[in-house]
Amino acid sequence: MIDENRLPSSRRIIYEGRKIDVALDTLTLNDGTTAEREVVIHRGAVALVPMVDHDHVCLVKNMRYAVRETLWEVPAGTIDRGEHPDTTAARELTEETGYVAGKITKLREWYVSPGILSEVMHLYLCENLTAVGTNLELDENLEPVIFTWTEALAMVHDGRIKDAKSILAILLVERLRSNLAGVGPA
Repeated sequence: MIDENRLPSSRRIIYEGRKIDVALDTLTLNDGTTAEREVVIHRGAVALVPMVDHDHVCLVKNMRYAVRETLWEVPAGTIDRGEHPDTTAARELTEETGYVAGKITKLREWYVSPGILSEVMHLYLCENLTAVGTNLELDENLEPVIFTWTEALAMVHDGRIKDAKSILAILLVERLRSNLAGVGPA
């Protein structure tokens, strides 16, 4: 039986980075022995579905160094220290797409990879957009592009969108759109 209230008996930070820290946790197992687990500590992030209008969404073409590929993604960004995810959502929307939203709605949150990573992703639907110009950070290599909603869905289904947060975000918003239109299960 798993004791969900049991926390690691000790945590040692073995790396401190700009966006992540890495910890070595010591756990006491059910038989009384100990084991170590590596944990990536992350402040969390936001993912945004910016609806330019009812039938168009803004995605970003983003060069991702870790996988050495340029990916199609929903805009996203890391929560700054002490920042609320709602604030991050508005900031990242403008930085990456050049829009401000008249309405930003938090839809849900999820753990990105809970086996090794503490990151929580917060999903927002951004509507009633007004163009104001992008404000990319120096290390960002991305380009906002407008797609029809139908094309964005096709990109999920045919594999042109490979990024998990983007796939999940688009499918969740599609489910919401279908439910609002009275199509599909409630």
